[in-house]
Amino acid sequence: MEKPSTWSRIMQFDAIVIGGSFAGLSAAIHIARARRRVCVIDTGRPRNRFASASHGFFGQDGAKPSTMIDAALTQVRRYPTTRVMAGEAQAARAIPGGFDVTVSGGETLSASRLVLAFGISDLLPNIDGLAERWGSSVLHCPYCHGYEFAEKRLGVLYSSPLSIHQALLIADWGPTTLYLDGKGGLDDDSLEQLARRRVFIEARQISRLNGEQGELHSLSFVKGEENPIDALYVTPHWRLNSPIAQHLGCALDDCPLGPLVRTDEKKETSVHGVYAAGDIARAPHNASWAAADGVTAGIFLHQSLVFAPFTSLEPK
Repeated sequence: MEKPSTWSRIMQFDAIVIGGSFAGLSAAIHIARARRRVCVIDTGRPRNRFASASHGFFGQDGAKPSTMIDAALTQVRRYPTTRVMAGEAQAARAIPGGFDVTVSGGETLSASRLVLAFGISDLLPNIDGLAERWGSSVLHCPYCHGYEFAEKRLGVLYSSPLSIHQALLIADWGPTTLYLDGKGGLDDDSLEQLARRRVFIEARQISRLNGEQGELHSLSFVKGEENPIDALYVTPHWRLNSPIAQHLGCALDDCPLGPLVRTDEKKETSVHGVYAAGDIARAPHNASWAAADGVTAGIFLHQSLVFAPFTSLEPK
């Protein structure tokens, strides 16, 4: 075989998508429909795996997230230019004309472009009984799950000033208590806003959550008392599921709850040829936004292959 020149090296794929959930698969199917070679590498651990249903997604309200992902995987695999690979992308580096990606198991793949969609993990508060109810009765987004708990006994766990905003919002779904969990007092302006929205404030420190099979019936406080409750909203910090963005030199932005990969309106990162989509590249988070960002990344990635096939891969 003729040895390729520096800028004409033959890549296995036009694009490698790291992450196979809503964002990654939305990007992959648009790349595949452009008849380009695309490989999806996925660990099989999407962020929403703890939820029994996804709500508000166009045409799929109430569907199980894993069912939606399985259907999308089946549809992506129908295109002959696609490959779906189970595993973890452990490293990536720029090479002449593209990128190498090393996958768990030792295989190295090459592509002209990358889409980072490996997602984030929530760092939950360390309260007994909270983690096992995450996604069922301990919630994050009222637009995803609030309707199912409307007019029930609702709570918001204070973790930062953002929790005040969350409590003011959650009160639209039903009677709400802001649980300070033993943290300091609130300023007068916050107290006034909360009172206007009829949000009750509970200052005592929480020891555990009580309930059967993912349900939440009450909170126990350190001194032994209990409060009845049906759903508790939290705003957890997060971490990126992979260090690959940093390894590639992609710029990150520090947000109040965690890092985000910086992207432009085309979902391209600060490194030419590397795109990012989904929860790692936007806030707030939502399945519909993740899918839409994946569409944006996939389409503009394809157009970069058409109009700028030999774009410098140095940072912008």
